[in-house]
Amino acid sequence: MFFKNPLLKKLGLSFILSLLLVLNFNITSFSQTSGEVPGSSLGFKSDADLWRYIREGNKGNTQLKNEMSAVMIQSEGDNWRSIRNGPMSRYGAYGLIGIIILLAWFYSYRGRIKVSKGFSGDKILRFKAIERFSHWLMAGSFIVLALTGLNMLYGRYVLLPVVGPETFSQVTSAGKYAHNYIAFAFMVGLVMSFICWVTHNIPSKLDIEWLQKGGGLFDEKAHPQAKKFNAGQKIIFWAVMLGGLSISLSGWALLFPYETHMMSKTYALLNMVGFNLSTDLTPLQEQQLQQIWHGIVGLVLIILIIAHIYIGSLGMQGAFDAMNTGEVDRNWAKEHHGLWVEEEDQKAKNTGKKGSVKQPAE
Repeated sequence: MFFKNPLLKKLGLSFILSLLLVLNFNITSFSQTSGEVPGSSLGFKSDADLWRYIREGNKGNTQLKNEMSAVMIQSEGDNWRSIRNGPMSRYGAYGLIGIIILLAWFYSYRGRIKVSKGFSGDKILRFKAIERFSHWLMAGSFIVLALTGLNMLYGRYVLLPVVGPETFSQVTSAGKYAHNYIAFAFMVGLVMSFICWVTHNIPSKLDIEWLQKGGGLFDEKAHPQAKKFNAGQKIIFWAVMLGGLSISLSGWALLFPYETHMMSKTYALLNMVGFNLSTDLTPLQEQQLQQIWHGIVGLVLIILIIAHIYIGSLGMQGAFDAMNTGEVDRNWAKEHHGLWVEEEDQKAKNTGKKGSVKQPAE
């Protein structure tokens, strides 16, 4: 569907299949399987009799009668490691590679979305300074958090072999502190962006029409009407707001360990709507669940933001100006947000001022 040239289509499919096979092999080589310890160690298979003696069944209890008995074997740790090093790492990598391949595919099919009538030279103010500051505070901090978070998850398999143990240790240690402290900047940007734009992102009937027409992404002659934010932008907005809130809460729990009980409270709420989850979680189990959830939400947000960055830069002509200078070309605005332009023109007419409209320089 995406490639117009059949040969390119076959080559593209072959390349993607080969890449996924190699990716699956590499990830499987370091992922934990069947709940065993990571790496090439034998784990529980190294001495079955010894491990059976230490651990009674699968309860995580030990026959050692001292204060370390509850720490010697902690079965939930096996489960946490199995999920983190297994499906979370594997499918997270599939998602990251997949979105890049999908965007490359789309670019080969559609190319850069250009302004059909060309630039008019007439500018209209789209985002005020406070809106741009909120966006870049949130976006800039998120990029740092994403890179340092990915390093924590994949760095030992991707970066370590390239830079060596000493450099990797320094980079990862610095990244850990950056991740912890820059998280607060992300939270501030998240709140500011919510306040700036929540009223413009309430779903409406226009969004259904926009989605039905694919936002005009596949047909350059079909630009559905939209106000300040279209349906696609609203989806990104609410995904970032809700996902950002969730990842901030789980991150807070990880920054201040053993002080929160958010997972057990969340389980209690889910039980009210038909789930049957145990709310009797130990502080250590709380931390393990928070870490898994933090990683999953982080990976989903990174995948979404990669698509958002593409559309706002390479994918669409004139879109980056909105968050760069705050002003966009009137022809661009009419094509993508025509109803919003009409609203702004009406405001300017009612107030008797030029308002957000700027005439081209002579």
